[in-house]
Amino acid sequence: MKGEVWFVGAGPGAADLITVRGRDRVAAADAVLYAGSLVPAEVLDWAPAHCEVADSKGMTLEQIQDWLLERARAGGCVVRLQPGDPGLYGAFVEIVRPLDAAGIPVHLVPGVTSAMAAAAAAGESLTLPEGTQTVIFTRVEGRTPMPAGEQLADLARHGSTLCVYLSITLLERLADALRGGGWDDDAPVVVVHRASWPGVEQVLRTCIRDLAADCRAAGLNSQTMILVGPTLGAREAAPAARSRLYDPGFGHRFRRREN
Repeated sequence: MKGEVWFVGAGPGAADLITVRGRDRVAAADAVLYAGSLVPAEVLDWAPAHCEVADSKGMTLEQIQDWLLERARAGGCVVRLQPGDPGLYGAFVEIVRPLDAAGIPVHLVPGVTSAMAAAAAAGESLTLPEGTQTVIFTRVEGRTPMPAGEQLADLARHGSTLCVYLSITLLERLADALRGGGWDDDAPVVVVHRASWPGVEQVLRTCIRDLAADCRAAGLNSQTMILVGPTLGAREAAPAARSRLYDPGFGHRFRRREN
């Protein structure tokens, strides 16, 4: 008898930012393996009384694989609960290989990623008409090397919005890469620590020049999203362009154009 494994995105932090589908998968689970250092314990409140719950924060990749495989082979509904979205900066492809080899059905439930939660916490939009229509999710090169052509300075040259993950300990390198990509020292940066986490969320507004010093002064050293882009602060600036979708002179199949 074979069970199934669901990789569920728990969202950025607040328990109620898990999707309804993700919550329902947890509520139907026989076993849940969650990333305890990043997933709030409140998400586990939806697990049924009989559900086996384990924390993976001290496990190796092989131990995670074995845990999921053993319980799925026993016929259970198994949930791997991951922070944010399981397809972004996680180890889904590595974890799932032995499950695929064993013929275990695998499903994914997307989750809210921290870039979106950080923008919401700061009251910012990541795109703006005729400002930028492109958002890049990336990170500063650290222990994990970046593929050719994906150096941060190369991406920064696009002038679009950058959502920089996993880089709070590499701030000088981040600032140098942004300068190398043509950004001015005065360009605004929004830094959000633990976006959506009740009682601990912090929003810091700074600029490239002061990024490292301001983050250190605020004590930010983990679980922090860094936003850089031409849309930041647009609510306080003079309008650059109007959205054509809602312009009276722009017609579409739901509204006639006004002359």
